[in-house]
Amino acid sequence: MTLAELVLGAAFAGLLAYALFGGADFGGGVWDLLAGGTERGRRMRDRIERSIGPVWEANHVWLIFVLVVLWTGFSRAFAAAVSTLYIPLTLAGFGMIARGAAFAYRKSVSTPGMRRFFGAAFALSSLLTPFFLGGVVGGVASGRVPPGIAEGDVLSSWVNPTSLLGGTLAVLVCAYLAAVFLCGDARRDGEHDLADAFRSRALVTASVTGAVGLAGIAVLHADAPVLFNGLIGRGLPIVVSSVAAGLGALGLLLTRRYIVARIASALAVTAILIGWAVGQYPCVLVPYLTVDQAATGRSTLVALLIALGAGTLILVPSLTYLYALFQRPVEITGRRER
Repeated sequence: MTLAELVLGAAFAGLLAYALFGGADFGGGVWDLLAGGTERGRRMRDRIERSIGPVWEANHVWLIFVLVVLWTGFSRAFAAAVSTLYIPLTLAGFGMIARGAAFAYRKSVSTPGMRRFFGAAFALSSLLTPFFLGGVVGGVASGRVPPGIAEGDVLSSWVNPTSLLGGTLAVLVCAYLAAVFLCGDARRDGEHDLADAFRSRALVTASVTGAVGLAGIAVLHADAPVLFNGLIGRGLPIVVSSVAAGLGALGLLLTRRYIVARIASALAVTAILIGWAVGQYPCVLVPYLTVDQAATGRSTLVALLIALGAGTLILVPSLTYLYALFQRPVEITGRRER
């Protein structure tokens, strides 16, 4: 493994963490959107808010981490991607801002009309943001981002079949992860009816995601041949393992083993993302730049690795403690609360 591959691997580990934890937060917003009317969906929205409230801001640390590593260690590829794909990236950025502001303000306003307004803003931005991020991945994976500043077409780079597939799958995966995670949270707090409701949503979403994924094979074959050949070649064992983990997660959901289902679901999502990375390896920008070609100088990569190692000693234990802390119910005034 080269030094550049080691640094890129660190960035990819951050991307996996953001996809799992940040993705589940975005998915919570999707279910907030689909919860129903004000009264009918009140308990479900309250459950979602209590689950993601303590950690949603912290999860964006992973995205910042990924962007900083790519900007510093692979500036040539980073500049090409952000200058060509600035429209979906800007829309995703606005979505994150709108989502955060709406989530905070919804809890501080008292009038029903304003609560509905901020609730709708939170839910819609939770759906659109992962769609745009998935579209960015599709643009890169389909070879529509050449090296250079804004050398690619600013519209067709993300308005294309592979980007549409990537955006749709991103939304579905986020919704699926959120439903699985919320099953466990609801049951832990004694909300068994909500656990069953989220379980049904997880099963349906998993089925839809599988169907879209199968249809996506034809899309990749026609529109992203480099990625397609990599997935059916060296990436095939990883894709198969993702399918196996996904099927295992479905079985665990059916038997209401929610905690283990979380692990299986996370493994399924992790495997498919690794399969994507292996499928387009050794390219960073398909098919133009390899990992080593896109990397900055050796001294920069060494300094970056040292900084990453030092930061990891602080970041990972802190976030691990945060996640663990809010997975424990606390006894307050005779009842269990978050």
